[in-house]
Amino acid sequence: MSELLEVLSAKLDESQSGLAKLDSYYAGTQPAAFLSPKSAEALGNKLRVLSVNFPKLTVRSIAERLQVTGFRAIGDDNADTDLWRIWQANDLEAQSHLAHLDALVYGRSFVFVWAGPNGPRVTVESAKQVTAIFDPASGEVTAVLKKWLSGTTHHAVVLEADKITRYAGKENALQVVEVLPNPLGEVPVVPLVNSGRLLDFEGVSEMADILDLTDGLNKIMSDALVSSEYFARPRRWVTGMEIVEDDDGNAVNPFSSEANRVWQSEDAETKFGQFDGARLDGYGDIVAILTQQIGAISGLPPHYLGLNGDQPPSADAISSAEASLVAAIFGKHRALGRRWAKVADLVMKVRDGQNTRDFETLWKAPDTRTPAQVADAAAKLAGIGVPLVAVLADPMGYSPSQITTIMQGKRAEALTASGADLSAFLVSE
Repeated sequence: MSELLEVLSAKLDESQSGLAKLDSYYAGTQPAAFLSPKSAEALGNKLRVLSVNFPKLTVRSIAERLQVTGFRAIGDDNADTDLWRIWQANDLEAQSHLAHLDALVYGRSFVFVWAGPNGPRVTVESAKQVTAIFDPASGEVTAVLKKWLSGTTHHAVVLEADKITRYAGKENALQVVEVLPNPLGEVPVVPLVNSGRLLDFEGVSEMADILDLTDGLNKIMSDALVSSEYFARPRRWVTGMEIVEDDDGNAVNPFSSEANRVWQSEDAETKFGQFDGARLDGYGDIVAILTQQIGAISGLPPHYLGLNGDQPPSADAISSAEASLVAAIFGKHRALGRRWAKVADLVMKVRDGQNTRDFETLWKAPDTRTPAQVADAAAKLAGIGVPLVAVLADPMGYSPSQITTIMQGKRAEALTASGADLSAFLVSE
């Protein structure tokens, strides 16, 4: 193997442990961090994993609102229909959601752009199979590796600015299969990085800050179940009754059989009683505190966390409560928008050989709006002279293809209303 392949392979292998941990938290299968052996024994070893899966809720709440609706060249008011057609041809309406999901879980995902049989080919890749080397000075990608297993054969591809090298063979004895020149002059891979700071080239998981709080919450829930199982049910006591022992000298419970619903004794001095069951109110209080802390750190609104009680919030209350979450998503738009714009740039270079335009990514509005609010905002914008195309994009939130269909319909309506006869412009054969 080449030295570059060895370096990239070692980096990919080193990342697997951390990615597997994040996987377990997202799936809710992480081991109980604080479940003691005695607690497990009290539950008959039946409770091995208990997860209140707020990490998954955090990721999905953000990913659901990261929806790309198109691309527009800087200085152009209209969305680029050619780019959107390529986007749909590569099923990126669905795949982009998965890319955002993985970027939020792992801190990064990757988008590959190359030539396909029917035009530019764009694929979304996981950080579990792909790793990259970044220039520490500029943060640009200098080399990318993808490794995967097909049957019993290991495959790898190393992408560089000047060439693309494919490998195959045994895991530690990969052989060069093919070397392709890279006419783009740059690595055709765009990392979607969930970065929190300037030097976070590898990204940070959106779940990172609430993992410990989630473990604490799971511990409290486990304790509550242990108390419910072992202490909360009333315990009875009896005095003045002769203790019967077995052959080994162990006390025999005369009321151990389930059939003995009624306790009775022939001794008049025997007394029966019942201890009070354990109260679980304290657990509820701690659960509420931990849940509030998770909400404060993650930005999830109270009604996502079940903290509003039985009273449903109003539309205005929902908008106010979601302000922190929406602000965070606008931040994701800025960071990920430039990454998707780079994907658009590579798509144009693959298709045309060059690209002289700079693109911006168009997103669906992330805030919660009622149809009445959207219609009212659109009417006011149209009333002050904002072009219909811009109004349809925001606040109406239509995709470029939908806007094109609406504009064609408007033009057809205008022609019909004017009674114009276009037959004179038709050239007869």
